[in-house]
Amino acid sequence: MLDHLIKGATVADGTGAPSYVADVGIRDGRIVAIAGPGAVTEPARSTEDATGLVLAPGFVDPHTHYDAQLFWDPYATPSMNHGVTTVAGGNCGFTLAPLNPDRPGDADYTRRMMSRVEGMSLVALERGAPWNWHGFGEYLDALEGRIAVNAGFMVGHCALRRHVMGEDAIGGQPSPAQLEEMLRLFHEAMDAGAWGLSTTQSSTHSDGDGQPVASRHARPGELLALSRAVGEHEGTQIEAIVAGCLDQFADEEIDLLVDMSAAAGRPLNWNVLTIDAAVPERVPRQLQASERARKAGGRIVALTMPILTPMNMSLGTFCALNLIPGWGDILGLPIPERIAKLRDPAVREEMLRRAGSPEAGVFRRLTHFGRYVIGDTYSEANAGLTGRVVRDIAAERGQEAFHCLVEICAADEMRTVLWPMPTDNDPASWRLRQQTWEHEDVMLGGSDAGAHLDRMCGAPYTTRFIGDCLRGRKLVGLERAVRMLTDDPARLLGLRGRGRIAEGYHADLVLFDPDRIDAGQARLVHDLPGDSPRLDSRATGIVSVRVGGTETVRDDEITGAVPGKVLRSGRDTETVSTRG
Repeated sequence: MLDHLIKGATVADGTGAPSYVADVGIRDGRIVAIAGPGAVTEPARSTEDATGLVLAPGFVDPHTHYDAQLFWDPYATPSMNHGVTTVAGGNCGFTLAPLNPDRPGDADYTRRMMSRVEGMSLVALERGAPWNWHGFGEYLDALEGRIAVNAGFMVGHCALRRHVMGEDAIGGQPSPAQLEEMLRLFHEAMDAGAWGLSTTQSSTHSDGDGQPVASRHARPGELLALSRAVGEHEGTQIEAIVAGCLDQFADEEIDLLVDMSAAAGRPLNWNVLTIDAAVPERVPRQLQASERARKAGGRIVALTMPILTPMNMSLGTFCALNLIPGWGDILGLPIPERIAKLRDPAVREEMLRRAGSPEAGVFRRLTHFGRYVIGDTYSEANAGLTGRVVRDIAAERGQEAFHCLVEICAADEMRTVLWPMPTDNDPASWRLRQQTWEHEDVMLGGSDAGAHLDRMCGAPYTTRFIGDCLRGRKLVGLERAVRMLTDDPARLLGLRGRGRIAEGYHADLVLFDPDRIDAGQARLVHDLPGDSPRLDSRATGIVSVRVGGTETVRDDEITGAVPGKVLRSGRDTETVSTRG
């Protein structure tokens, strides 16, 4: 007997092949029957009519930071609401394990680092996770049996360095014995099921003390030793961030990424490829890394987002504006001093000069202050400004746009919520995205779901992208869009039996209404441990999500089931070799 039968669905099977109408039968967590309408005659414990609905494989998000959130939110919201059934965590060099049992304070260091570098609530980190592990395998075991989505995790280079080198991980170099111990820990983690290595050399990544995170101090020899270790385990890969990911790679960064992938014989992915027609030279430069890697026996894949991710800013709390060269020192001052500095015309002039210079890289796109929309305000002086565009307010006041924005924020003692309107929302940029998606080493991803919780909301990219493909810009067709969200990332990650609708595959499925599928507007909610805030977005048109055959979402609402699996390398992933 079947556990469940879905009748008359329009099946987009993840391969990109034309969709077709079929009945799909599920038993013991697997797809066991696919046939034309009425052709599956085996009795089923439950049946549903899916006429007019699209059945797709569950979406796979290759870049998330749900490492901590899954402990207090096993449903990985809002990703699962938007059809995601598998998430990859442990990215950017940051993981919660291993933790050295001889240094209990390392857990606090890790929490403060994650709060600073990934924008997670420190209170939620302290109260929401048990922190009862030391080894990486113990961390994975702590999640086993209690999550609704499937989740796999890279090993963060920062945690490896901290475990072995302690405080010397910041600024120091490992001795031969320390490097050997780092490799031993890394092999142990991959034996337990870690997916491989994640590391960062990005200039924007600082720990809770404001110091460059541990992996930024690693030299190429250390990175290549870890990369070679990746190649000794089945079903593993590399995720790496360098400073040039934000704008354009330097030659030595391309050399490093190519050497790492070739040394491992495994794919290396990075994020995020920003596509903007105003900077036409960026995409060709960034994809040189991929072209050189293939010649060297490696593979480098660029992750890029198919939507413009909602993101808010504030002059009162840490956000992307702090990462503009010269801005962090000013925006890090106590509020009264910060206001005084920002009201100084000479200071503002210098800030704008540096924000518009080449050293600001991709952050230049955040400095069109006249395009900002005012969000929540907190003073009588700002009554009626919510929803208005800064350039219009500035024109009324006879002020330059940044000056106007500063005065608005100062009236709220810097608490004003600001929404930058992107400059890359023009037809030329969307045509460039459409062209770039054709490249064999460009893949959709980079949501950062689970991170930067009160600043951005990338998790709904799946539903928003499909809605745009069906009813908006229609840059790709339905079947191609589904493949880009399912089989493409599943094949890069080497997922066994996931990413397609085929007999024998895991029944990770999303059933949606093609006339309604979309994502709602991002809104601030206070539902984290300690009542901490985050941005959330409701899904529209998601009829059902199934993980391993068990329904986890019905009519956009979570069912409470937790059928997800911790996906372990080798067992649940197969090797994706770059060596042919």
